Amino acid sequence: MLSNRSRYALRAMVHLAGLPDGGPATIAEIAEAAAAPRKFLEAILLDLRRQGLLASKRGRAGGYALGAPADAISFADVIRALEGPLALAPCASRTAYGPCETCPDVETCPLQPVLQDGRDAIAAVFEARTLLQAAVTSSPIDRLGK
Repeated sequence: MLSNRSRYALRAMVHLAGLPDGGPATIAEIAEAAAAPRKFLEAILLDLRRQGLLASKRGRAGGYALGAPADAISFADVIRALEGPLALAPCASRTAYGPCETCPDVETCPLQPVLQDGRDAIAAVFEARTLLQAAVTSSPIDRLGK
């Protein structure tokens, strides 16, 4: 399940993608557009800045802006920056592979291939959708679960 943290982040990033040159916008503007609590969003935006997905600028014309072109940031990039791997279990992850704690043998585990297929399907969707694509379609915030 996608966390509120990731939903707010995606809404904020799609909002910025719809602005000229990807921003900047103030936290207040972004919070209103993303329908997100300002304090909670501040922490999320800070994490995204640390991951390089956002840039910030101080001062009167400052705020947050995308850290890369909107067509170069996928939904998967945002979710991974906040949540980690897209896989439901470590044995199915491509970016953080590891054996599951309770699995006696990953080589013979009947769950691992199914979990890998699920991870591949989810990744295919989230990696294919960019912030720019979401920003230029109608009502992107409504589709993200406002």
